[in-house]
Amino acid sequence: MNQGRPGRRLAAAWIPLLLLATGAGASVIATSPAAAATTGPCDIYASGGTPCVAAHSTTRALYGSYTGYLYQVRRASDNTYRSITPLTAGGVADASIQDSFCANTTCVISRIYDQSGRGNDLTQAPPGGFSGPAAGGYDNLANATAAPISVGGHKAYGVYVSPGTGYRNNSTNGVATGDQPEGMYAIFDGTHYNGGCCFDYGNAETNSRDNGNGTMEAIYFGNIKVWGYGSGNGPWIMADLENGLFSGVNTRYNANDPTINYRFTTAIIKGEPNHWAIRGGNAQSGSLSTFYNGVRPNASGYNPMKKEGAIILGIGGDNSIGAAGTFYEGVMTSGYPTDATENSVQANINAAGYSTSTSTGSGQHIRGTGSGRCIDVPNGSGTNGAQVQLYDCWNTSGQLWTYTSGKQLQVLGNKCLDAYGQGTANGTQVVIWDCNGQANQQWNVNSNGSISGVQSGRCLDAVGAGTANGTKIQLYACSGGSNQQWSLQ
Repeated sequence: MNQGRPGRRLAAAWIPLLLLATGAGASVIATSPAAAATTGPCDIYASGGTPCVAAHSTTRALYGSYTGYLYQVRRASDNTYRSITPLTAGGVADASIQDSFCANTTCVISRIYDQSGRGNDLTQAPPGGFSGPAAGGYDNLANATAAPISVGGHKAYGVYVSPGTGYRNNSTNGVATGDQPEGMYAIFDGTHYNGGCCFDYGNAETNSRDNGNGTMEAIYFGNIKVWGYGSGNGPWIMADLENGLFSGVNTRYNANDPTINYRFTTAIIKGEPNHWAIRGGNAQSGSLSTFYNGVRPNASGYNPMKKEGAIILGIGGDNSIGAAGTFYEGVMTSGYPTDATENSVQANINAAGYSTSTSTGSGQHIRGTGSGRCIDVPNGSGTNGAQVQLYDCWNTSGQLWTYTSGKQLQVLGNKCLDAYGQGTANGTQVVIWDCNGQANQQWNVNSNGSISGVQSGRCLDAVGAGTANGTKIQLYACSGGSNQQWSLQ
Protein backbone atom coordinates (compact mmCIF):
# COMPACT_ATOMS: atom_id res chain seq x y z
CA MET A 1 0.00 0.00 0.00
CA ASN A 2 1.61 3.24 -1.12
CA GLN A 3 0.89 6.91 -0.86
CA GLY A 4 0.66 9.14 -3.92
CA ARG A 5 3.63 10.29 -5.91
CA PRO A 6 5.24 13.58 -4.92
CA GLY A 7 5.11 16.57 -7.21
CA ARG A 8 8.27 18.23 -8.54
CA ARG A 9 9.31 20.94 -10.97
CA LEU A 10 9.86 19.22 -14.32
CA ALA A 11 10.13 22.41 -16.38
CA ALA A 12 10.97 26.04 -15.68
CA ALA A 13 7.77 26.58 -13.75
CA TRP A 14 5.82 24.49 -11.28
CA ILE A 15 2.34 23.26 -12.03
CA PRO A 16 0.12 23.24 -8.93
CA LEU A 17 -0.73 19.68 -8.04
CA LEU A 18 -2.95 18.04 -5.47
CA LEU A 19 -1.23 14.90 -4.27
CA LEU A 20 -3.72 12.25 -3.25
CA ALA A 21 -2.18 10.13 -0.50
CA THR A 22 -3.71 6.71 -0.94
CA GLY A 23 -1.78 4.84 1.76
CA ALA A 24 -3.38 4.08 5.10
CA GLY A 25 -3.15 6.91 7.59
CA ALA A 26 -2.45 9.43 4.84
CA SER A 27 -3.99 12.79 4.11
CA VAL A 28 -4.38 14.94 1.00
CA ILE A 29 -1.40 17.23 0.58
CA ALA A 30 -1.44 20.25 -1.70
CA THR A 31 1.77 21.31 -3.36
CA SER A 32 1.96 24.50 -5.34
CA PRO A 33 5.46 25.76 -4.73
CA ALA A 34 6.59 29.22 -5.68
CA ALA A 35 9.94 30.00 -7.22
CA ALA A 36 12.83 28.31 -5.44
CA ALA A 37 13.93 30.17 -2.33
CA THR A 38 17.09 28.10 -2.17
CA THR A 39 19.21 25.84 -4.37
CA GLY A 40 19.52 22.09 -3.98
CA PRO A 41 22.14 19.65 -5.26
CA CYS A 42 19.94 18.61 -8.19
CA ASP A 43 19.50 22.24 -9.26
CA ILE A 44 23.29 22.46 -9.40
CA TYR A 45 23.62 19.26 -11.41
CA ALA A 46 20.96 20.49 -13.85
CA SER A 47 22.82 23.78 -14.30
CA GLY A 48 25.93 21.77 -15.11
CA GLY A 49 24.13 19.85 -17.86
CA THR A 50 23.97 16.57 -15.92
CA PRO A 51 20.48 16.48 -14.37
CA CYS A 52 19.47 14.10 -11.60
CA VAL A 53 17.57 11.02 -12.72
CA ALA A 54 17.22 9.77 -9.14
CA ALA A 55 17.31 11.78 -5.91
CA HIS A 56 16.85 10.07 -2.56
CA SER A 57 16.99 11.53 0.93
CA THR A 58 15.27 11.04 4.27
CA THR A 59 16.83 14.22 5.63
CA ARG A 60 16.09 17.05 3.20
CA ALA A 61 14.80 18.15 -0.18
CA LEU A 62 17.39 17.96 -2.95
CA TYR A 63 15.74 20.56 -5.20
CA GLY A 64 15.23 24.13 -4.04
CA SER A 65 11.49 24.11 -4.75
CA TYR A 66 10.69 20.54 -3.74
CA THR A 67 7.74 20.12 -1.37
CA GLY A 68 6.77 16.52 -2.17
CA TYR A 69 7.33 13.36 -0.19
CA LEU A 70 10.82 12.46 1.04
CA TYR A 71 10.16 9.03 2.56
CA GLN A 72 7.42 6.85 3.97
CA VAL A 73 7.22 5.01 7.29
CA ARG A 74 5.10 2.06 8.37
CA ARG A 75 4.23 1.60 12.01
CA ALA A 76 4.04 -1.76 13.73
CA SER A 77 0.92 -1.14 15.80
CA ASP A 78 -1.52 -1.17 12.87
CA ASN A 79 0.63 -1.48 9.70
CA THR A 80 -0.46 1.91 8.42
CA TYR A 81 1.72 4.34 6.48
CA ARG A 82 2.65 8.01 6.61
CA SER A 83 4.83 9.98 4.22
CA ILE A 84 7.20 12.68 5.42
CA THR A 85 7.53 16.05 3.69
CA PRO A 86 10.01 18.92 4.13
CA LEU A 87 9.33 21.67 6.66
CA THR A 88 9.50 24.18 3.80
CA ALA A 89 10.10 24.12 0.05
CA GLY A 90 13.64 22.86 -0.44
CA GLY A 91 14.02 22.35 3.30
CA VAL A 92 14.75 19.74 5.95
CA ALA A 93 12.44 16.79 6.63
CA ASP A 94 9.64 17.46 9.10
CA ALA A 95 10.65 14.84 11.65
CA SER A 96 7.71 15.78 13.88
CA ILE A 97 5.38 14.01 11.42
CA GLN A 98 7.28 10.76 11.97
CA ASP A 99 7.63 11.30 15.72
CA SER A 100 3.90 11.85 16.13
CA PHE A 101 2.90 8.97 13.86
CA CYS A 102 5.36 6.52 15.46
CA ALA A 103 4.77 7.50 19.09
CA ASN A 104 4.39 4.50 21.43
CA THR A 105 5.17 2.01 18.67
CA THR A 106 7.98 1.26 16.23
CA CYS A 107 8.27 2.26 12.59
CA VAL A 108 10.31 1.16 9.59
CA ILE A 109 11.21 3.15 6.50
CA SER A 110 9.07 1.51 3.82
CA ARG A 111 9.81 3.78 0.85
CA ILE A 112 12.40 6.40 -0.10
CA TYR A 113 10.83 8.61 -2.74
CA ASP A 114 12.67 9.74 -5.84
CA GLN A 115 12.53 13.54 -5.89
CA SER A 116 13.50 13.76 -9.57
CA GLY A 117 9.96 13.11 -10.76
CA ARG A 118 10.96 9.93 -12.62
CA GLY A 119 9.40 7.57 -10.12
CA ASN A 120 12.65 5.84 -9.17
CA ASP A 121 11.57 5.16 -5.58
CA LEU A 122 13.44 2.68 -3.40
CA THR A 123 11.44 -0.01 -1.62
CA GLN A 124 12.07 -3.32 0.15
CA ALA A 125 14.62 -5.31 -1.85
CA PRO A 126 13.42 -8.65 -3.25
CA PRO A 127 15.43 -11.89 -3.15
CA GLY A 128 17.99 -12.49 -5.86
CA GLY A 129 21.29 -14.34 -5.86
CA PHE A 130 20.93 -14.14 -2.08
CA SER A 131 17.73 -14.11 -0.04
CA GLY A 132 16.98 -11.66 2.73
CA PRO A 133 15.72 -12.50 6.23
CA ALA A 134 12.20 -11.09 5.80
CA ALA A 135 9.12 -12.95 4.54
CA GLY A 136 9.48 -14.37 1.05
CA GLY A 137 13.23 -13.82 1.03
CA TYR A 138 12.89 -10.04 0.95
CA ASP A 139 15.35 -7.87 2.84
CA ASN A 140 14.55 -6.14 6.09
CA LEU A 141 13.47 -2.51 6.20
CA ALA A 142 15.41 0.02 8.29
CA ASN A 143 14.25 1.07 11.74
CA ALA A 144 12.96 4.60 11.20
CA THR A 145 14.42 6.05 14.42
CA ALA A 146 17.81 4.31 14.51
CA ALA A 147 19.84 7.16 12.96
CA PRO A 148 18.76 10.51 14.48
CA ILE A 149 20.77 13.58 13.47
CA SER A 150 20.11 17.23 12.73
CA VAL A 151 20.31 19.19 9.49
CA GLY A 152 20.41 22.96 9.69
CA GLY A 153 19.47 22.75 13.36
CA HIS A 154 16.39 20.60 12.69
CA LYS A 155 15.95 16.98 13.74
CA ALA A 156 16.05 14.41 10.95
CA TYR A 157 16.56 10.68 10.50
CA GLY A 158 18.93 8.71 8.29
CA VAL A 159 18.58 5.17 6.92
CA TYR A 160 20.35 2.80 9.30
CA VAL A 161 21.36 -0.35 7.43
CA SER A 162 22.27 -3.38 9.50
CA PRO A 163 23.16 -6.69 7.80
CA GLY A 164 20.02 -8.03 6.15
CA THR A 165 18.55 -4.59 5.38
CA GLY A 166 18.21 -3.45 1.77
CA TYR A 167 16.30 -1.28 -0.73
CA ARG A 168 16.00 -1.61 -4.49
CA ASN A 169 14.23 -0.59 -7.69
CA ASN A 170 14.65 -2.97 -10.63
CA SER A 171 12.37 -1.05 -12.99
CA THR A 172 13.74 2.47 -13.31
CA ASN A 173 13.35 5.40 -15.67
CA GLY A 174 16.28 7.30 -17.15
CA VAL A 175 19.13 5.61 -15.27
CA ALA A 176 22.27 4.91 -17.34
CA THR A 177 22.56 1.56 -19.08
CA GLY A 178 25.35 -0.06 -21.07
CA ASP A 179 28.33 2.30 -21.30
CA GLN A 180 26.28 5.50 -20.89
CA PRO A 181 27.85 8.18 -18.69
CA GLU A 182 26.55 8.86 -15.20
CA GLY A 183 27.54 10.31 -11.84
CA MET A 184 26.39 9.72 -8.30
CA TYR A 185 27.06 10.90 -4.78
CA ALA A 186 25.91 9.83 -1.35
CA ILE A 187 26.34 11.05 2.21
CA PHE A 188 27.15 8.24 4.63
CA ASP A 189 27.98 7.94 8.32
CA GLY A 190 31.73 7.43 8.04
CA THR A 191 31.86 5.72 11.44
CA HIS A 192 29.23 3.05 10.65
CA TYR A 193 30.57 0.34 8.34
CA ASN A 194 31.83 -3.22 8.26
CA GLY A 195 33.71 -5.68 6.09
CA GLY A 196 30.61 -7.38 4.73
CA CYS A 197 29.41 -7.30 1.14
CA CYS A 198 28.25 -4.83 0.14
CA PHE A 199 27.07 -1.42 1.39
CA ASP A 200 26.31 0.14 -2.00
CA TYR A 201 24.30 2.98 -3.49
CA GLY A 202 23.94 3.18 -7.24
CA ASN A 203 23.46 1.30 -10.51
CA ALA A 204 22.90 -2.48 -10.43
CA GLU A 205 21.37 -5.46 -12.21
CA THR A 206 17.66 -5.48 -12.94
CA ASN A 207 17.14 -9.11 -11.89
CA SER A 208 18.91 -8.96 -8.49
CA ARG A 209 21.57 -11.40 -9.70
CA ASP A 210 25.24 -11.34 -10.66
CA ASN A 211 25.16 -10.87 -14.42
CA GLY A 212 28.89 -10.57 -14.88
CA ASN A 213 31.71 -8.05 -14.91
CA GLY A 214 30.68 -4.49 -15.64
CA THR A 215 26.94 -4.92 -15.03
CA MET A 216 27.04 -2.54 -12.03
CA GLU A 217 28.35 0.92 -11.21
CA ALA A 218 27.69 1.81 -7.58
CA ILE A 219 29.36 3.60 -4.69
CA TYR A 220 30.71 1.17 -2.11
CA PHE A 221 31.64 2.18 1.46
CA GLY A 222 33.29 -0.13 3.97
CA ASN A 223 36.54 -1.93 4.75
CA ILE A 224 36.31 -5.30 3.00
CA LYS A 225 39.60 -6.36 1.38
CA VAL A 226 38.47 -9.38 -0.63
CA TRP A 227 38.71 -7.36 -3.86
CA GLY A 228 40.21 -3.88 -4.14
CA TYR A 229 41.11 -1.63 -1.22
CA GLY A 230 42.96 1.54 -0.36
CA SER A 231 45.52 2.77 2.14
CA GLY A 232 45.20 2.33 5.89
CA ASN A 233 42.60 0.12 7.51
CA GLY A 234 39.52 1.62 5.87
CA PRO A 235 36.76 2.40 5.38
CA TRP A 236 37.26 3.32 1.71
CA ILE A 237 35.13 4.77 -1.03
CA MET A 238 35.30 2.35 -3.93
CA ALA A 239 33.27 1.39 -6.99
CA ASP A 240 31.27 -1.82 -7.07
CA LEU A 241 31.42 -2.77 -10.77
CA GLU A 242 30.29 -6.37 -10.11
CA ASN A 243 32.69 -9.17 -9.30
CA GLY A 244 35.02 -6.58 -7.90
CA LEU A 245 35.28 -3.55 -5.65
CA PHE A 246 37.68 -1.19 -7.37
CA SER A 247 39.82 1.53 -5.80
CA GLY A 248 41.60 2.34 -9.07
CA VAL A 249 42.74 0.88 -12.35
CA ASN A 250 43.88 -2.50 -11.09
CA THR A 251 41.91 -5.18 -9.32
CA ARG A 252 43.56 -4.78 -5.92
CA TYR A 253 45.28 -1.80 -4.33
CA ASN A 254 45.32 1.96 -4.81
CA ALA A 255 47.55 3.77 -2.33
CA ASN A 256 45.87 7.05 -3.30
CA ASP A 257 42.45 5.86 -2.10
CA PRO A 258 42.68 6.79 1.59
CA THR A 259 40.85 5.67 4.68
CA ILE A 260 38.02 8.19 4.99
CA ASN A 261 35.82 8.19 8.06
CA TYR A 262 34.35 11.63 8.60
CA ARG A 263 31.18 11.42 10.70
CA PHE A 264 29.36 12.69 7.62
CA THR A 265 31.23 11.56 4.52
CA THR A 266 30.56 12.66 0.94
CA ALA A 267 31.27 9.78 -1.47
CA ILE A 268 31.31 10.17 -5.27
CA ILE A 269 31.65 7.74 -8.17
CA LYS A 270 31.25 8.73 -11.82
CA GLY A 271 31.90 6.93 -15.08
CA GLU A 272 31.85 7.34 -18.87
CA PRO A 273 33.34 5.27 -21.71
CA ASN A 274 36.77 4.02 -20.55
CA HIS A 275 37.01 6.71 -17.87
CA TRP A 276 35.87 6.90 -14.27
CA ALA A 277 36.69 8.60 -10.95
CA ILE A 278 36.41 8.36 -7.18
CA ARG A 279 36.06 11.53 -5.10
CA GLY A 280 35.23 12.21 -1.47
CA GLY A 281 35.32 14.62 1.43
CA ASN A 282 33.88 15.82 4.70
CA ALA A 283 30.18 16.57 4.29
CA GLN A 284 30.34 19.11 7.13
CA SER A 285 33.15 21.29 5.80
CA GLY A 286 35.88 21.59 3.20
CA SER A 287 36.39 20.60 -0.39
CA LEU A 288 36.41 17.32 -2.28
CA SER A 289 39.52 15.30 -3.03
CA THR A 290 40.03 13.04 -6.05
CA PHE A 291 41.25 9.55 -5.16
CA TYR A 292 41.23 8.10 -8.67
CA ASN A 293 40.69 9.59 -12.12
CA GLY A 294 41.58 7.42 -15.08
CA VAL A 295 40.75 4.52 -17.35
CA ARG A 296 38.49 1.61 -16.54
CA PRO A 297 39.93 -1.36 -14.62
CA ASN A 298 42.44 -3.47 -16.51
CA ALA A 299 40.47 -6.69 -15.97
CA SER A 300 38.25 -8.11 -18.71
CA GLY A 301 34.59 -7.12 -18.92
CA TYR A 302 34.75 -3.53 -17.65
CA ASN A 303 35.41 -1.72 -20.92
CA PRO A 304 32.87 -1.20 -22.29
CA MET A 305 30.56 -1.33 -19.29
CA LYS A 306 27.27 -3.25 -19.36
CA LYS A 307 25.29 -1.34 -16.75
CA GLU A 308 21.66 -2.42 -16.38
CA GLY A 309 20.08 0.56 -14.61
CA ALA A 310 18.53 -0.76 -11.41
CA ILE A 311 19.14 1.19 -8.19
CA ILE A 312 20.25 -0.36 -4.90
CA LEU A 313 20.88 0.88 -1.36
CA GLY A 314 22.65 -1.09 1.37
CA ILE A 315 23.17 -4.31 -0.61
CA GLY A 316 25.17 -5.77 -3.48
CA GLY A 317 23.89 -6.23 -7.01
CA ASP A 318 23.04 -9.88 -6.37
CA ASN A 319 21.31 -8.93 -3.08
CA SER A 320 24.38 -9.70 -0.95
CA ILE A 321 23.17 -8.66 2.52
CA GLY A 322 26.22 -8.77 4.79
CA ALA A 323 26.95 -5.05 4.98
CA ALA A 324 26.27 -2.23 7.43
CA GLY A 325 26.13 1.53 6.98
CA THR A 326 23.98 4.64 7.27
CA PHE A 327 22.67 6.67 4.33
CA TYR A 328 21.39 10.24 4.48
CA GLU A 329 21.07 11.44 0.89
CA GLY A 330 22.23 10.56 -2.61
CA VAL A 331 21.56 11.19 -6.28
CA MET A 332 22.30 9.68 -9.68
CA THR A 333 22.76 11.81 -12.79
CA SER A 334 22.41 11.56 -16.53
CA GLY A 335 25.83 12.36 -17.95
CA TYR A 336 29.31 12.63 -16.45
CA PRO A 337 29.42 15.61 -14.06
CA THR A 338 32.37 17.98 -14.10
CA ASP A 339 34.54 18.38 -11.02
CA ALA A 340 33.36 21.98 -10.85
CA THR A 341 29.74 20.90 -10.64
CA GLU A 342 30.55 18.40 -7.90
CA ASN A 343 32.54 21.03 -6.03
CA SER A 344 29.45 23.26 -6.02
CA VAL A 345 27.35 20.34 -4.79
CA GLN A 346 29.86 19.77 -1.97
CA ALA A 347 29.55 23.43 -0.96
CA ASN A 348 25.78 23.00 -0.88
CA ILE A 349 26.15 19.91 1.31
CA ASN A 350 28.45 21.80 3.69
CA ALA A 351 25.91 24.61 3.93
CA ALA A 352 23.08 22.18 4.75
CA GLY A 353 24.48 21.85 8.27
CA TYR A 354 24.69 18.13 8.98
CA SER A 355 25.33 17.56 12.69
CA THR A 356 24.92 14.94 15.39
CA SER A 357 23.21 17.42 17.68
CA THR A 358 21.12 20.55 17.71
CA SER A 359 20.34 23.02 20.45
CA THR A 360 16.61 22.80 21.11
CA GLY A 361 16.26 24.44 24.51
CA SER A 362 17.62 24.64 28.03
CA GLY A 363 18.18 21.74 30.39
CA GLN A 364 20.66 19.00 31.18
CA HIS A 365 21.26 15.47 30.02
CA ILE A 366 20.85 12.63 32.49
CA ARG A 367 23.77 10.49 31.36
CA GLY A 368 24.21 6.90 32.50
CA THR A 369 27.61 6.09 33.94
CA GLY A 370 27.49 2.47 32.82
CA SER A 371 26.12 3.09 29.32
CA GLY A 372 27.31 6.56 28.39
CA ARG A 373 23.79 7.05 26.98
CA CYS A 374 21.13 9.49 28.10
CA ILE A 375 17.62 9.21 29.50
CA ASP A 376 15.42 9.91 26.51
CA VAL A 377 11.73 10.36 25.75
CA PRO A 378 11.15 8.02 22.77
CA ASN A 379 10.68 9.99 19.56
CA GLY A 380 10.38 13.19 21.61
CA SER A 381 6.74 12.22 22.20
CA GLY A 382 4.78 14.26 24.73
CA THR A 383 2.31 11.42 25.30
CA ASN A 384 1.50 10.73 28.93
CA GLY A 385 2.76 7.29 29.91
CA ALA A 386 5.64 7.09 27.43
CA GLN A 387 8.31 5.03 29.20
CA VAL A 388 11.73 6.68 29.09
CA GLN A 389 14.75 4.84 27.72
CA LEU A 390 18.49 5.02 27.14
CA TYR A 391 19.55 6.56 23.85
CA ASP A 392 22.62 8.16 22.26
CA CYS A 393 23.02 11.63 23.76
CA TRP A 394 22.21 14.64 21.62
CA ASN A 395 20.63 18.00 22.31
CA THR A 396 17.05 17.16 21.47
CA SER A 397 14.23 18.44 23.63
CA GLY A 398 13.37 14.88 24.65
CA GLN A 399 16.71 14.59 26.47
CA LEU A 400 16.98 18.01 28.13
CA TRP A 401 15.79 17.85 31.74
CA THR A 402 15.38 20.63 34.32
CA TYR A 403 15.67 19.80 38.03
CA THR A 404 13.27 22.14 39.78
CA SER A 405 13.11 23.46 43.31
CA GLY A 406 10.18 21.08 43.84
CA LYS A 407 12.47 18.12 43.07
CA GLN A 408 10.81 17.45 39.72
CA LEU A 409 12.73 16.42 36.59
CA GLN A 410 10.90 18.36 33.91
CA VAL A 411 11.12 17.82 30.13
CA LEU A 412 9.30 18.97 26.98
CA GLY A 413 7.99 22.03 28.76
CA ASN A 414 5.26 20.60 30.99
CA LYS A 415 6.08 16.89 31.40
CA CYS A 416 7.71 15.36 34.46
CA LEU A 417 9.57 12.14 35.18
CA ASP A 418 6.95 9.96 36.88
CA ALA A 419 6.74 6.59 38.64
CA TYR A 420 3.85 5.09 36.71
CA GLY A 421 0.62 4.66 38.66
CA GLN A 422 2.38 5.98 41.78
CA GLY A 423 4.08 2.60 41.95
CA THR A 424 6.80 1.91 44.49
CA ALA A 425 7.69 -1.72 43.67
CA ASN A 426 10.73 -3.03 41.82
CA GLY A 427 10.06 -2.88 38.10
CA THR A 428 7.71 0.11 38.20
CA GLN A 429 7.94 1.85 34.84
CA VAL A 430 9.44 5.32 34.80
CA VAL A 431 7.44 7.44 32.35
CA ILE A 432 6.61 11.03 31.54
CA TRP A 433 3.36 12.61 32.68
CA ASP A 434 1.84 16.04 33.02
CA CYS A 435 3.56 17.72 35.98
CA ASN A 436 1.24 17.58 39.01
CA GLY A 437 3.48 18.00 42.08
CA GLN A 438 2.74 14.54 43.49
CA ALA A 439 5.41 12.58 45.36
CA ASN A 440 5.80 10.03 42.54
CA GLN A 441 7.16 12.91 40.42
CA GLN A 442 9.72 14.00 43.01
CA TRP A 443 13.32 12.81 42.90
CA ASN A 444 16.43 13.07 45.02
CA VAL A 445 19.62 13.65 43.03
CA ASN A 446 22.10 12.01 45.38
CA SER A 447 25.81 12.65 45.87
CA ASN A 448 26.61 8.99 45.15
CA GLY A 449 25.31 9.36 41.56
CA SER A 450 21.95 7.70 42.09
CA ILE A 451 18.57 9.32 41.51
CA SER A 452 15.93 8.01 43.91
CA GLY A 453 12.18 8.53 44.15
CA VAL A 454 11.01 10.58 47.13
CA GLN A 455 7.90 8.41 47.44
CA SER A 456 9.44 4.99 46.81
CA GLY A 457 13.05 5.36 47.92
CA ARG A 458 13.97 3.23 44.89
CA CYS A 459 16.47 4.25 42.23
CA LEU A 460 16.30 4.96 38.52
CA ASP A 461 17.58 1.75 36.95
CA ALA A 462 18.44 0.67 33.39
CA VAL A 463 16.50 -2.59 32.99
CA GLY A 464 18.70 -5.67 33.08
CA ALA A 465 21.82 -3.49 33.43
CA GLY A 466 21.34 -2.83 29.71
CA THR A 467 23.44 -0.27 27.87
CA ALA A 468 21.95 -0.39 24.36
CA ASN A 469 19.74 2.17 22.70
CA GLY A 470 16.14 1.53 23.71
CA THR A 471 16.90 0.05 27.16
CA LYS A 472 13.94 0.97 29.36
CA ILE A 473 14.19 2.81 32.69
CA GLN A 474 12.45 1.50 35.80
CA LEU A 475 12.44 1.81 39.59
CA TYR A 476 14.52 -0.75 41.44
CA ALA A 477 16.06 -1.23 44.89
CA CYS A 478 19.19 0.90 45.09
CA SER A 479 22.28 -1.24 44.64
CA GLY A 480 25.06 1.17 43.67
CA GLY A 481 25.45 -0.56 40.28
CA SER A 482 26.65 1.42 37.28
CA ASN A 483 23.20 1.01 35.69
CA GLN A 484 21.90 3.16 38.57
CA GLN A 485 24.57 5.84 38.33
CA TRP A 486 23.69 9.10 36.59
CA SER A 487 25.22 12.50 36.00
CA LEU A 488 23.37 15.70 35.16
CA GLN A 489 25.43 17.60 32.58
